[in-house]
Amino acid sequence: MRVLDHPRPEDIRLEAVLHALADPMRLEVVRFLAQAGGEVACSEIDLAVSKSTGTHHYRVLREAGIINQVYRGTAKLNSLRREDLDALFPGLLDSVIAAAARLGTRASSARHSG
Repeated sequence: MRVLDHPRPEDIRLEAVLHALADPMRLEVVRFLAQAGGEVACSEIDLAVSKSTGTHHYRVLREAGIINQVYRGTAKLNSLRREDLDALFPGLLDSVIAAAARLGTRASSARHSG
């Protein structure tokens, strides 16, 4: 079985987490995983990018320590490393997800009212 490398909790760095969360596509993945609350296959998250670009975004999130990825058969399943992130950076993940949700709502309503 193929195993992917993940940083140990003590190796997760704030600057890497913030860099990963600064990209709108990666932030959308994090929002989706937070709402799902468990493991989600990559194919369940609809990103408007090519497969190779999507793979890059997942890799950045995994290498930053934001998500955990495991293979189950042929599917690669993703989940948030919420426990690790909350222990290292209390409130950061919830604040970023809440802010992204507010921005997403504003962007959506602006598109529909224009």
